[in-house]
Amino acid sequence: MSRISEAFAHGKAFIPFITAGYPDLETTRSVVKAAQENGADLIEIGIPFSDPTAEGAVIQNANAAALEGGVTTDQVLDFVKGLRDNDGITVPMVFMTYANVIYSYHEGGDGPIDGASGEDRGRYGFCRRCAEAGIDGLILPDVPFEEKEEFRQACRAAGIDLISLIAPTSEERIDMIASDADGFIYVVSSLGVTGVRTKITTDIGAITDRIRSVTDVPCAVGFGISAPEQAAAMAALSDGAIVGSAIIKIIGKYGKNAAPEVGKYIRSMKDAVRNIS
Repeated sequence: MSRISEAFAHGKAFIPFITAGYPDLETTRSVVKAAQENGADLIEIGIPFSDPTAEGAVIQNANAAALEGGVTTDQVLDFVKGLRDNDGITVPMVFMTYANVIYSYHEGGDGPIDGASGEDRGRYGFCRRCAEAGIDGLILPDVPFEEKEEFRQACRAAGIDLISLIAPTSEERIDMIASDADGFIYVVSSLGVTGVRTKITTDIGAITDRIRSVTDVPCAVGFGISAPEQAAAMAALSDGAIVGSAIIKIIGKYGKNAAPEVGKYIRSMKDAVRNIS
């Protein structure tokens, strides 16, 4: 069983998102450790990027701050390897990033064949480095289903999963996306970008019913979840809940001392989804 499968094997999963390097990598390290200690089943790590088009203001600002602090993609890869090798992080981890981060990557070695293009070298090299670091999957919100294959080939060559996203606008494409999914499916709860929402009005149950009619790959709901009752409601309709902006806001408030507060928040969210059948 893969680590991602294991995350969903013991009930509803809680999945926090953390921007690497915000406000610095040592704080990220302590936050990731607190997340695992307080029940996170899988952790999304955001690689800082200058134009994170899927993100709202909170995570955009965290990306900008991390980049201003000098955090690079190679530093994040080395950092994650350190989490696995030195810090006892055993829960599955996936990167959330963007296509240009991968296309522009040059440190991972050659592409799959002699004479591979620069883009091939970026994709295959990046995915290989992810696997070496202990990453289990990639989420690429700016890559549509019709263009995923070039990235999935590189992911599969490295032994990691390319996570598919299904949005409220996917409609008749849900069956096609779900039946071709690996790892888990990220169900986008609302139109627009990430960010805390007081109410989620999308018919998540109808989407997850469609997904479950064509695949056994688990699905988790993200975008807009911030309160325990929201997490419980979304987990009741799916296999788990994903939270990002609310966690980044806690980090923004407490800075280098954020880990205990993030830990308490994650514990409350995990407790909310734990006993849902």
